Amino acid sequence: MEKKEKYLMMLPQLKALTEGVNNNTGALANAAALIHETMGFFWTGFYIVDGNILKLGPFQGPVACYEIGYGKGVCGSAWKEGRTLVVKDVEEFPGHIACSSLSRSEIVVPVFKENKIIGVLDIDSKEVGTFDETDKEYLESAMRILSENLV
Repeated sequence: MEKKEKYLMMLPQLKALTEGVNNNTGALANAAALIHETMGFFWTGFYIVDGNILKLGPFQGPVACYEIGYGKGVCGSAWKEGRTLVVKDVEEFPGHIACSSLSRSEIVVPVFKENKIIGVLDIDSKEVGTFDETDKEYLESAMRILSENLV
């Protein structure tokens, strides 16, 4: 199945999983699991804004960094810039934070609630060049669906 087809199948599932749920942690956990299992990524999870740091939230995959500073690494940079960052090769990203030495490419999508970033979706791959405009488009759509259902 093509990447786009997987995303198109996943988006209605994400809406069904999170709609009417009064449990943000559970919604984030199920969103991470759904994306991770559907797409087969190495690491899929959320970092949640807490003051001037991102704190580790629900995720799927190997152990991760607990905290990331504002503007630090790919996650902190996506938060600071307020936009999705697609990194084809993390070795070429200045200040990349290596929570796992196996991570080779990354995409980070801000999660907005009422025009404010409340967290980021962070996805890592073991392969260089995994993420592209298709991932960006559909993961941004997924985060819009998710944020509409967060309380």
